[in-house]
Amino acid sequence: MTDEVLATGFDVRSGVGFDTRAGGGRAIRTPKTAELVARKLRRMIVDGELKDGDHLPHEASLMEHFSVSRPTLREAVRVLEAERLVEVRRGSRSGARICVPGPEVVARPASLLLELAGATVADVYVAREAVEPAAARLLAENGSEEAFDELERLVDETIPSSFADGTLGQAAAMFHLRMVQLAGNSSLALIAGMLHEIYERHTMNVTRESMQRDAEKYEDHYKVFVRSQRKLIRLLRARDGEGAFTHWQKHMAAARELVVGGREDVEVRDILD
Repeated sequence: MTDEVLATGFDVRSGVGFDTRAGGGRAIRTPKTAELVARKLRRMIVDGELKDGDHLPHEASLMEHFSVSRPTLREAVRVLEAERLVEVRRGSRSGARICVPGPEVVARPASLLLELAGATVADVYVAREAVEPAAARLLAENGSEEAFDELERLVDETIPSSFADGTLGQAAAMFHLRMVQLAGNSSLALIAGMLHEIYERHTMNVTRESMQRDAEKYEDHYKVFVRSQRKLIRLLRARDGEGAFTHWQKHMAAARELVVGGREDVEVRDILD
């Protein structure tokens, strides 16, 4: 971050005068100064004024800009560090670095909650069935040719290579994830990202077992899978949103029957252990 970014101006002391009574006499806690500083820095990250990889200015500049003490500033930075928005390397002269998080930040807590709830792998697949067809429709209607090209490269290059080296489950899960991410809906992409590790691990386990148990049947399933992917891409390029939705809904239902069938009671915690 440069001094030009700091020049946007922010007086953290302006928060001290907030009314502490409202709504029938309920007290409202006045934010601490460190929280106000963290809030402003967080907003600058969200707005793109601070970008991934940028370093915060030296403490002296920030202290002067926000009119706060060193302990207050460090407390604000610790708030952002706890949120995984900045990375602080102790003893480094470079200071705090902006680190824009991805879905992995919420994936582990979400997985833990699913474990605590006793969620099964079937639960996860049903959730994916709700997310992916909707994403396929959005992608067909709004996606770019570059997005379609990326999916096609996965089918033409990555998927066959993974089939050959025994890592098809991982590549298949990546195709599903990228399809949702490329649809352009941040909420759907976040949900898919949260569930990706569970989805990936289970798919890897099942494809590995299938390959070892019956190689010929495993290859047949692979060919059907690839044909289905290619049909999806044709529908996407044709901008057929309804067709893409219907096709991928059928694909997900068939995948659930194949991958989850007989394993409905497998719990998320068993996959992640």
